[in-house]
This record gives sequence, structure tokens and C-alpha cells, in this order.
Amino acid sequence: MTSSLVLPYGPFTSLVLPDGPFTWQMARQSGWSRHQLDQLLADGTLRRLLRNVYDLADAPDTIESRAAALTLVATPFGVFCDRAAAWLHGIDAYEFRELEILPELDCVVLRGRHRIERPGCRGGERDLAPQDICIVNGLRVTTPLRTALDLACLLPRAAALAVLDAFMRIHKLTRATYLRELPRYRGRRGVVQLRSLIPLATHLAESPAESRSRLAVIDAGIPAPRPQVWVYDHGVALFRLDLAWRKSRVAVEYDGEEWHDLTEEQREATRLRRRWLRDHGWTVIVLTKESFTPVALDEWLGEVREALRLR
Repeated sequence: MTSSLVLPYGPFTSLVLPDGPFTWQMARQSGWSRHQLDQLLADGTLRRLLRNVYDLADAPDTIESRAAALTLVATPFGVFCDRAAAWLHGIDAYEFRELEILPELDCVVLRGRHRIERPGCRGGERDLAPQDICIVNGLRVTTPLRTALDLACLLPRAAALAVLDAFMRIHKLTRATYLRELPRYRGRRGVVQLRSLIPLATHLAESPAESRSRLAVIDAGIPAPRPQVWVYDHGVALFRLDLAWRKSRVAVEYDGEEWHDLTEEQREATRLRRRWLRDHGWTVIVLTKESFTPVALDEWLGEVREALRLR
């Protein structure tokens, strides 16, 4: 384990912390006790990346660091797929709650190979063509295209659309690319959902919450809003809206978890922006994570219908 920092830790002797992700076995070989590791996790010096894989809490989250973490649990013939592959491609398809319980990693083998049987890995066999596999920092991973389409079959509808949107935005995939690959999925479980979502996918959505909100509107029979709409005043671009119907001057904005991390000045700027929009004839509907319960969903979708004068 390459040392990068010596940390005096309370009653413990100085500990040599690793440079990059490491396992408990690596820490033990460097003289750590399990109690010391647990204490560093508890006080926020370390964070758990995967089951039995750790890193410094302030270490940057990059594709390289993710690959380094997965390398520690990789098997010679394994191919990372589904949400693990998306994670390596820079797209987080895990649910927020799963980040605390450390979901199993999706890692399959080709037909005829021995399945992976180890704690923390969800193994299995999968028919993958050579063009379905790429190398990310030394790891065998399903390609962005294969990963996007596989997840769109496997995940719940809103999460599936968010994945299709994200791969279009980050990896420059297109609806045409998705459609060309679709015949390979004939007869596969989830293909009906995949086929219905491809026409709705867009590279303009910038977050899973935007994708989920857009899908809720479409599923309610309301004309689809356009993502990332700029508002101009006398030819000057002022604001960009998450979702909007420009001609009707109706906007849907989402305040995610990051809202709580904003400074008071940033929050006040957001409030002033929305006040300006309302003063200039816009209807602004603000959503949070609580806006997707059945009752809340009906309420704000009703506001959208009313604002658009739909009956």
C-alpha cells in the first residue's frame, strides 16, 4: 500500500494512510487494527466506496478512482455491467439509500465460464458480443450503449429514462443509436419498457430528477415540456429553467438535496430569480423529493394543467 499521509490519530500511533482505494486486508498488512479503521470511518477521515473497499473521504471521485476501487474486487473473466458499469462510465444509477447499505456489484461472465461467487458481487452469465465490451482503466466493462439499454430494461421506468438521458448527455449517444440496437433485445424481459422510453429520451436533461419530473408530466397526458429553457429579456439571456413550456410561460423547477448546501446568498438569488419570473407572467412550480408521492404528484400536475389551461 503506497503511503501518502501519516496521520496522528488520538490514542493510536501514527497511521500511514494509503494513496488511492484500499481493502481491509491491505490496511491490516500495513499494521492497522480493525478498531483504527472503524474509528477513521466514524470520524469521517475515510469513506467506504464498496464492500470492503475504502478511500480518504476528501479524495476526488473520478473514473480513475472508481476503476481503482473496482480493480480490487475484479475477477479475471468478469465483465462489470449494469449499475456497476454505469458507475464506471460516470453515471450513478444507484438509489440514494443504497449508498449506505453498499449494493452488490454487477459482474457477469460469458457463457461457459464459472460464475463469480464472492461477497459483494452479483454474478451470473450473459451473452455479450465483442462489441459489447470495452476497457475502462484496465477493467472489462459493458460499453456505454450496452449498459444504457440493459439498464433501461432492468430499472423502474423513471430511473430507466434517467439512465438513457444521462448516457445521451455524457457519452453523446442518440435516439437513432438506441433504435439501431433495439432489434437485439427482441423477446428480452423489459424490452417493452425500453421501446417506449427511447422516443422520450433526450440529451438535454441534466439530472435524474429532471428526467423523473418530465416523465411524470408525459405519463399524465400533458404535452412534454422542454428541458433547459433559457429566458431572455430584451435579447439578453437571464435564466435557464429545468423544464418549461415557453409559449405558455410555465416552468417546473426542482430543488434537490444540494439546495440545503447552498449559501444564503445563493438561495436568495434563486428566490429573486423566481420572483422576477412570476412578476413577468411566468407560473413557476417548485418540486422537491417529496413531490412524487401519489397525493403530491396529483397536486402539482393539477397545477401544471391549470397553468396550461388544460382540461
